[in-house]
This record gives sequence, structure tokens and C-alpha cells, in this order.
Amino acid sequence: MIDTPKANRMHIAIFGKRNVGKSSLINALTGQQIALVSDMAGTTTDPVYKAMELLPVGPVVIIDTAGLDDHGEIGELRVKKTREVMEKSDLALLVFTADDESLSLEKEWYRELHARKIPVIGVINKIDEADAELEVFQTQFDIPFIKVSAKQRTNIGKLKEAIQNHAPADFERPTLLGDIVKSKDIVVLVAPQDIQAPKGRLILPQVQIIRDILDQHALALTVTDGELEDILTALKHDPDLVITDSQVFDKVNKILPNHVPLTSFSILMARYKGDLDVFVQGAKAIDRLQSGDKVLIAEACTHHALKGDIGREKLPVWLAQKTGGTLDVTINAGVDFPDDLTPYKLIVHCGACMFNRKQLMTRLARSEDQQIPITNYGVAIAHIHGMLDRVMRVFKRSEQDWTSKG
Repeated sequence: MIDTPKANRMHIAIFGKRNVGKSSLINALTGQQIALVSDMAGTTTDPVYKAMELLPVGPVVIIDTAGLDDHGEIGELRVKKTREVMEKSDLALLVFTADDESLSLEKEWYRELHARKIPVIGVINKIDEADAELEVFQTQFDIPFIKVSAKQRTNIGKLKEAIQNHAPADFERPTLLGDIVKSKDIVVLVAPQDIQAPKGRLILPQVQIIRDILDQHALALTVTDGELEDILTALKHDPDLVITDSQVFDKVNKILPNHVPLTSFSILMARYKGDLDVFVQGAKAIDRLQSGDKVLIAEACTHHALKGDIGREKLPVWLAQKTGGTLDVTINAGVDFPDDLTPYKLIVHCGACMFNRKQLMTRLARSEDQQIPITNYGVAIAHIHGMLDRVMRVFKRSEQDWTSKG
């Protein structure tokens, strides 16, 4: 479990005022001295992420945040960073102490967490110093409460049990391919090993999909685009599924018989991390783009862009060719995402393999709120090349099925 990628772990964020014992609570939950503890308020500045195994929950990322009541110019920046943590939180622990005189700040944060559909557990800490009447808190917050002493490890087991009981069941989909691949199926993966591929390694989506194929007891055969015709000739019958890098969609589509199911790594990740319906509907906006329109290309990770980069070079060219004009393309990389999306006519997002599902779904929700269409690399490329209907067939749906939902 320690090798589970961060993006596939449940993200548990701990919120509360300064000096309520958030860092001590993390150390108590983990049984390790992970977070720096001090009696001085404001010890935690920027959010701190720790990937670990939390029994009996499983692989998680614990996020320690700055105090909600931090003040001053720097303090406001810290609180802004803390608020951004909500975008990737699957579960929140809102920490109190018995001597809290005003709960207005916690109520404000609870309202935001509730609006984002993030489950919240109230934790009343430091009961070794002063006990608390649960009714005082329960009448003001419609959430479960656990009284603990992080310092003396009192009721930490009860808190873990509450985390287990209230963790969202859908924080991650159970499988990438389990509903479309069965035991003994032959799955051919087309993975171009060009300059973009990491030397000596496969990219994360390829690794995760190969693992998922093995979990389904199916057969994974991986080739480059140059060997696709060779593997098709060598097989006794057509493969049950072909999964390709979206960059060579057009080439693979021309080689592969039309009756063989085809999709891409990016589209599978879009379905796994986000909402494929939304991405397919968003691709329709490509047909409405006009010269001069602003397009946001969003990458989940920061990386050194090389020649032929899919997001920074190929997609802008393909979109411009489809539009028949010049587009104003902005590249957004990493965890930062514009608050105001209204200047853009379209957002094209990567497969988000480095994000957890909550993070990507938050971006989809923000796009929907501002009525800006959003699509995904693989979906966009398939649409541009006129083959979106084909790559949807593997999900036993047609392009028209998604269009009719919009």
C-alpha cells in the first residue's frame, strides 16, 4: 500500500483554528511524529501532505493545514492555501476545543465544505485539559462528533472508526476496465516510445491500466504504434480491445479494423477520475470555436515540455486546424486553476492521472457553474479526427447517447 500513488489515495484534510491541536491529531492518528507540534499558534504554515497507510481505512493522504483564524497579510495567504485544499479533500476533520467561545468561523467553513459535498467529522480535541459537552456542538453542526485527546491518544480508535464509517464510498471508482474487460480477453496497448516517454519507464496511466487488466485476469500485450500491424497479424483472432495513446489515434484508427473496440489511455482516465458525459458534451464546443477565441489547456502536473508536447504543441495546432483560424491558447499546469473561467470558450484537460477524483470533479463543477464547456485530451482528439463515436462504442454507448443528455 505504501506504493499506492497519491492520486489513488483518499485525501483527509484537517481544518481548525490555530492551536487546536491539528498537528498533534495527525501524529496521534498515524502513530508517528509526522507533523511539527508547538504550543505557539501558527506553527503550520502551508498545507503539509503525508501519504501513508491509515488502518483500517487503507492508503490515504493526510493534509495538515494552517489555522482558519490566521491573520495579517501572510496569514491571509495561508488561509487562501487552506481553502484551496478543499478542492482535493474527500473527507474533512473539523477540529474544535472545549474552550471555543465563538464558532462562527467553523460554521463558515462547515458551510463551504457542505456546499462542496465533502463529508465532515467534528473532532473535539484536548479533552485531557477540559471536557466538552457534545450537545453544545451537536445543536449547531449537523455532523458526527468524536471527543479525543491527541496528546494522550484518548479515543483515537473511535476517530479512526468514524473515518472508516463516514468516508465517501465513491472517492475513487473501483476499477478502470472491470466493466468492459473480462477474464482471458486480449487487450492490445499502443504506447509510442517517443521523446515524451520517460526513459526506461512507462507513463503512469499505462502502468495503472496494465495493472487493471491483470486484475481482471485478462491478457495485456503492449506494442509501439510501429508494431501494431505486426501484433494484429501475429494474433490468431482480433483483440477484444485496443487502447492507444491519443496522440496516434488517427494512425491506429486507420490500421485497426472498424469492428475492433478502440479507446485511449486518456479517455479511460477521464472516465475513472471525472465524468465522461461532461467531457463528451464539452467536445462539441470545438465545432463552435472561432478565430481569436480563448482556450484553456489544463495539465494536472508540471513537467519540462519537449518538442512535440501534446498539450503545448499538438493540441493547439489540431484545434486551430479544426477551427480554421488562430486561437488564443493559455496553458495552465499544476494545482493552480483560474477562479474566473469566463474568458474561455473551451477548457481541454489532460487525463489527470496525478489528481485524485475529487480534485478533477471540483474543476468540472467550477466549469459547470460558470457555464464553460470542458473536455479531455483524448475525447477532444477523437472528436477532431471524426472518430468519437467509435471510441465511445467500447462503453456500449454512441456519441449520440451523450449528445442527447446535454
